[in-house]
Amino acid sequence: MGLLTSHGHTGQRLWANLLVNGYFFFTISLASLFFLALQYVSEMAWGVTTHRIFQATMSFMPVSAIALLLVFIGGSLHWNHIYHWMAEGITDPTSHHYDAIIAGKSGYLNQAFFWGRTIAYFAVWMFFANWFRKNSLAEDKLSLADGETSPIYKKSIFMGVLFVAFFAYTSSSSAWDWLMSIDVHWFSTMFGWYAFSGMWVSSIIVGLMLVLYLKSQGYLKEVNDSHIHDLGKWMFGISCLWSYLWFSQFMLIWYSNIPEEVTYYLERFNDYKLLYLGTFFVNFILPFFVLMSRDAKRNVVFLVPVALIIFFTHWLDVLTMVLPGTMHDHGALGAIEIGMFLMFLGLFLMFTLRSLAKAPLMTKNHPMYDESVHLHT
Repeated sequence: MGLLTSHGHTGQRLWANLLVNGYFFFTISLASLFFLALQYVSEMAWGVTTHRIFQATMSFMPVSAIALLLVFIGGSLHWNHIYHWMAEGITDPTSHHYDAIIAGKSGYLNQAFFWGRTIAYFAVWMFFANWFRKNSLAEDKLSLADGETSPIYKKSIFMGVLFVAFFAYTSSSSAWDWLMSIDVHWFSTMFGWYAFSGMWVSSIIVGLMLVLYLKSQGYLKEVNDSHIHDLGKWMFGISCLWSYLWFSQFMLIWYSNIPEEVTYYLERFNDYKLLYLGTFFVNFILPFFVLMSRDAKRNVVFLVPVALIIFFTHWLDVLTMVLPGTMHDHGALGAIEIGMFLMFLGLFLMFTLRSLAKAPLMTKNHPMYDESVHLHT
C-alpha cells in the first residue's frame, strides 16, 4: 500500500526504512546477547529460567545484518544518499562537492575504515552469539554429579567478560557509524549511550512479552511472578535511564546553543516535532507513572499494553534518528514505514519462535537453575 500510494522520493524512503528496521531489530538481538553475557559475568541466578528466550531472539541477528549490509553497500556504490560523507569528491579540495567539516573527519569516516569496523562488529558479535547458544545446548547433554559445576559454565563467565569488554566500546561506535554519521556535521558524546539504552529496553520488552506469551500457552511453568516482576523492573529502570539520557543530551545542547550542535534538533523540531517529543514523553511518563508500584510489574493488565507501546515508540525513536537526516522535510510516518516495520516484526517473530522450538526451554544443567526456579518461593 505504501509503495502504491507514495509520491516521490520512494527510493530513498525505502533505503531509509531498511536502515531503521535493520538497525532496530539487529540491536534487539545484540542487546539480548549482551544481557545474556551480563548474567554470566555477574553470576545472576534469577534469569536462568529465561536464558533460552534471549538466546532465541539472537537468531535474527544474521537476517537483520544482511539488511544493514545492503544499506551500507548501497551507500558505498551511491545507490542511496543516506551517508553524505560517502559522496564522491566530498573530501577532495578540488571538487565542487568539497566539504571542509567532513574532510576534517575523514580520518575516521572513510570507506575502508568504516567497512573494516562494520565487518569486525558483525564477525565478533555473531561469533559470541553462536558460542553462547552452542555451548548452552551442549551443557544440557552433560552428565554431572550432584553439586558438580559444569565446565561450560566457567568458560561462559570468561567469554561473557570478553564480550562485555568488546561490547562496551562497539555498542557506541556502531551507533556513531551507522546512525550519528547520517547527520555528519553534528556529534554528541552521549549518543552511544542513548542508542544503547534504547536497544536494551527493547530487548527486555521482547523477552518479557515472549515469557508472558509462552506462559499463556502452558509453557515455562518454572517462571513465577517474581521472574516477571524482575523483568518488569528492568523495563522500568532502563526506560528511566533512556529518558534521562534523552533529556540530558537535549538540555546540554539547547543550553549551550552552539550552531553545529543545535542543527540536529532544529531539523527534528521543524519537521518531526510531534514524533520526536511524543516519543520522549510516552517513554518517560507511561512507565514512570504506570509501572512504579510493585503490583503493576506483576500484573499483565498493566505490563502488556505498556510494554507494547514502549516497544513501538522505541522503533519511532530510531525512525526519528534516521528520517530527518535522510529524507529531510520529505519524511513521514506512513504506510511504507508501518508496512516495513510489520514485515521485519513478522520475520523476527518467525525466526525467534523457530529457535525456541528447536531446544528445551530450560537450561537444566546450569548450576543456578534450582535457585532460579525457587526465586522468592
